[in-house]
Amino acid sequence: MDIPISSNLETLEKMRHKSLSAGGPLKIDEQHSRGKLTARERVILLIDEESFEEFDAIKIGRGGALGDNRTYPGDGVITGHGTIDGREVFVFSQDFTVIGGTLGEAHSQKICKVMDLAVKVGAPIIGLNDSGGARIQEGVDALAAYGEIFHRNVYASGVVPQISCIMGPCAGGAVYSPSMTDFVFMVETGSFMFLTGPAVVKTIIHQDITAAELGGAQVHARKSGVAHFTSPNDILCIREVRRLISYLPSNNRLKSPIMDMRDPVDRIDPALDYLIPANPNQTYDMNVLIYSILDGAEFMEVQPQFARNIICGFGRLGGQTIGLVANQPAVLAGVLDSDASVKAGRFVRFCDAFNIPLIALVDVPGFMPGPDQEHGGIIRHGAKLLYAFIEATVPRISVIVRKAYGGSYLVMNSKHIHCDVNYAWPSAEIAVMGSKGAAEVIYRKEILASKNPEEMLKEKMDHYRNAFATPFLAAQRGYIDDVIFPRDTRHRLIRTLQVLEGKEAKPPRRKHGNIPL
Repeated sequence: MDIPISSNLETLEKMRHKSLSAGGPLKIDEQHSRGKLTARERVILLIDEESFEEFDAIKIGRGGALGDNRTYPGDGVITGHGTIDGREVFVFSQDFTVIGGTLGEAHSQKICKVMDLAVKVGAPIIGLNDSGGARIQEGVDALAAYGEIFHRNVYASGVVPQISCIMGPCAGGAVYSPSMTDFVFMVETGSFMFLTGPAVVKTIIHQDITAAELGGAQVHARKSGVAHFTSPNDILCIREVRRLISYLPSNNRLKSPIMDMRDPVDRIDPALDYLIPANPNQTYDMNVLIYSILDGAEFMEVQPQFARNIICGFGRLGGQTIGLVANQPAVLAGVLDSDASVKAGRFVRFCDAFNIPLIALVDVPGFMPGPDQEHGGIIRHGAKLLYAFIEATVPRISVIVRKAYGGSYLVMNSKHIHCDVNYAWPSAEIAVMGSKGAAEVIYRKEILASKNPEEMLKEKMDHYRNAFATPFLAAQRGYIDDVIFPRDTRHRLIRTLQVLEGKEAKPPRRKHGNIPL
């Protein structure tokens, strides 16, 4: 006997309603009481109004393998696609009100479906994570489900941008998927990431520690470097995700969208002529230069609280997105250490993967000395940044602002590792080492024989600086393409980007290189 069409419509209506109701009013109230939005509320905020198209809203799992056979429409995750500022994106949002957002077989299948479609279509993937981890009731099926997601994370890497938002718990094997994505956002209250939780830590090493102290947003933003951005709440986090998307291309075959900020290309800033202190040991803030040259003084810094001696982030020049890497002399004099090298190296590789030109603002006195850095592998970590710049085929420009000494000069996108265009300010000092160390080595006998060693050292330092460290000498050798007035930096960079727009570089035939991980 045929079932009446009206009956099917009613059934669909009921199933839809049950899916939309999530875990029910009590669970939703609990979510709100923690200061968190529900999974659906997050999607509504993230995606342009009326643009979200949901997949698998009534999909259910097969039930638990340990006697818990409860099933829920949607299986604890909302998946689909929509637009952000009119550009297509795919999204999944884990629903903590449904079985704690735990991941089982059906839950994973839904996520894998949108990941596969994102790669086929060429659109970013955004994951809103709020989950109790693997669904224990499903046993090994839950572990297999995570493996399927990890597999797709790797194969989507460098093809479409992948963004993860940690908006609640993320523990155990669940942390590996976000950590393999390009950018990780964390909400400062209520979100955490760790492989082993506080209870396990107490059992194994007998240490009392809270979830926030072990893997909260501040821990991962400041110490581990796992988190690229943090926000006080869900709303601000989602707003920043939308902002990040505006800088990025949809996939590795496209370029970032052009955004006209109505900022004149030929704008100059005379104040930059006086940015660099006369005393080479005096500090200044590199952000002054960054915000001066970028369109609309807008800059989205990546990992702003981690390895603060180097600055990485996105801005625009002439409407075009650029990836900027700059030493920060206001922190540790701008030296390169292990954390700074890894931070910048990964950022450079992301920009290269997605056709974003790279600009380096250089003021680096060297690598951080000391046994802690050497024993911690600074050679290997510094090589990551060197490898990343050399491997990059996007347009690469450098501006040497002040100090550029020794190996750190070479690593920071120098002409000798085939940077496309290399500028220097008149204040630039390019040398094997700083003037003091060089003078003490070269003129050691004269200094020791002098009646006034301190005065003699100062005299020899000035002589070395003027004879060997001047940017004009490097320009005469062809290692600097031009010595420019600081006030003209913005205009010169924009014109150079225009010239390099058609750059073609063919990497060697190989499966892949072996970056010094």
